[in-house]
Amino acid sequence: MVRSLLARGKIPKSFWPEALNWSIHVLNRSPTFYVQNMTPEEAWSGQKPAEDDFKIFGCIAYAHVPNEKKKKLDDKGEKCVFLGISEASKAYKLFNPLTKKIVTNKDVIFDEESTRNWNGQQPTQVIFDSDDEEERQQLLQQQIPTVSIPESPLNDTPTAAETSSTTAESNVVAESRLHRVRKRPAWMQDFERKAMNEDIESIEKNNSWELVELPKGQKSIGVKWVYKTKLNKDGGVDKYKARLVAKGYKQEFRVDYKEVFAPVAKLDTICLVLSMATQNLWSIHQLDVKSEFLHGELEEEVYIEQTPGYVKQGYENQVYRLKKAPYGLKQALRAWYSRIDAYFTEEGFIKCPYEHTIYTKYGVDKKILILCLYVDDLIYTSNNKTMLADFKKSMMKEFDMTDMGLMHYFLGIEVVQSSAGVFISQRKYALEILDKFMLKDCNSVITPSEVGLKLSKSGAGKRVDSTLYKQIVGSLMYLTSTRPDIMHAVNLISRYMENPTEVHLLAAKRIFRYLKGTVDFRIYTKGNSGAIAWSLKKQQIVTLSTTEAEFVAAASSSCQAIWLRRLLEVLHNQQQGPTVIYCDNLSVIKLSKNLVLHGRSKHIDVRYHFLRDLCKDGVIDLVFCKSEDQIANILTKPLKPAVFMKLRSMLGVSWSYFYAFVVMALLS
Repeated sequence: MVRSLLARGKIPKSFWPEALNWSIHVLNRSPTFYVQNMTPEEAWSGQKPAEDDFKIFGCIAYAHVPNEKKKKLDDKGEKCVFLGISEASKAYKLFNPLTKKIVTNKDVIFDEESTRNWNGQQPTQVIFDSDDEEERQQLLQQQIPTVSIPESPLNDTPTAAETSSTTAESNVVAESRLHRVRKRPAWMQDFERKAMNEDIESIEKNNSWELVELPKGQKSIGVKWVYKTKLNKDGGVDKYKARLVAKGYKQEFRVDYKEVFAPVAKLDTICLVLSMATQNLWSIHQLDVKSEFLHGELEEEVYIEQTPGYVKQGYENQVYRLKKAPYGLKQALRAWYSRIDAYFTEEGFIKCPYEHTIYTKYGVDKKILILCLYVDDLIYTSNNKTMLADFKKSMMKEFDMTDMGLMHYFLGIEVVQSSAGVFISQRKYALEILDKFMLKDCNSVITPSEVGLKLSKSGAGKRVDSTLYKQIVGSLMYLTSTRPDIMHAVNLISRYMENPTEVHLLAAKRIFRYLKGTVDFRIYTKGNSGAIAWSLKKQQIVTLSTTEAEFVAAASSSCQAIWLRRLLEVLHNQQQGPTVIYCDNLSVIKLSKNLVLHGRSKHIDVRYHFLRDLCKDGVIDLVFCKSEDQIANILTKPLKPAVFMKLRSMLGVSWSYFYAFVVMALLS
């Protein structure tokens, strides 16, 4: 079928993956002997195939050009070639002969009687959208022949290494360009060659391996190149990186590795350190470790194959025995953490027993230095400039590091430090997902969800693509790291990812419409103002009354409060007096302060009654507040616009420039 599709339109053979995908699409929607009275697609999804989805492969298609991308006299559409339907967005997949790009577009007019005259010419370069590239590479990785040219560090001929698309950080777009079958532009080859050489130099500088014969009974693990275009906070290109990665998925437990766990800092911890530093008017700085995993010592005996494009002449049959843990090994993160943890201990740092990624170092006259570790990113602050300078000097001497200066971009989160306080946001990411889901031009709304909104799993409505719906929910879930005001709405739509309908999708789109109008909003914190931790989840038990539900919630809040108090105690910022928890239920307050057991509360689990002990010991104090002043309500229910905006402001989420204006007005 693939040959027939290519032959009919005289389409170049380089488009065989698209022809294969379209063949699979058609066969899954065609009658078959094994499934009676329905197609395989209908048997799987419960939906009948739509007739509009079937177009002639390779026919002419005119893709609509949005107004913002064309001038007044430009054509309203671009002449393209139909290559199928994108599984990522359910849009049409088209090849644009002018730009030589494969793009997706939902607004298309087809001319199925016409085909493109290729004139026997093969496209010299084809650029793919990120969603389609991963799909294409999965087909290519099993078909590409192996070619190795040791004389050149960058092989123009494709190798047998597998390709991958990596999304470990929200600011990194990863591609395995080395293993493409199409020719790359010359300017990109220079960046790749330079980045690869730098990575090999870093590996050899750290004495990470040695070339040996593979011992009998041992096996070697393959490697591959992964390329990254690292972006800055403005969305521009920061630098191009190449990383040699071991194929850790081929490792065997208790043979090539044992323990793999390593702690990373929680966002709550990072926000707490930011808040405390802001309260004391301390500056927060940032360091980034280059090739951090190459510093971790390996305990196991692991062998890897020689690097594609860097095979040693005369030693083609030998392998590398690893001394350090490269990227991709399952135990790489644990090895790196063990290495840096040992170094901090040698330097006199004390590890926090309640958060193993926080370290403190004390000097004379109440001098203190606090650092927080997240894999290879370190943020640190101190009340003494000398301690800051000495720490940075010692770290850069021990490890190959980059001084990032004042903290401004951390884990995809934008941080702005000023004398007025600290602002954190994910503005760039919010704009990216609005553009990704084609909602950047939508009309904004005041609240993320409608009052009285009720969704159900068995609700009526046409089913929508569950893959797209899951992508939407996942993107919004990550955004809740700095936007607690959308937490409830995102939590609500996340309950229906298995069988979403148009009603659920409409609720999800409303969140994007809310983001469109609040894309510049940030969390503002200065000392005792602004949220540093928030959580929303269903209770694990079935409560029988409002009082019982509020009592269980207060007990859960107390657990978080105790942990934060202990962290502050370690950071020499011990809280004086009890932690206040505001509650809008008088019965809960009375139940927490009085040892009463009556018919409506005697069945409550004993573990929740430790709240009484905390109140008795002066650790927690439940204080009554009116429902309209209960900030937690923004996380539990849809609210009217006036109440929502009031609680959002009390939460610390607002337009950052508003606070700057207030500060300037007060100073003047």
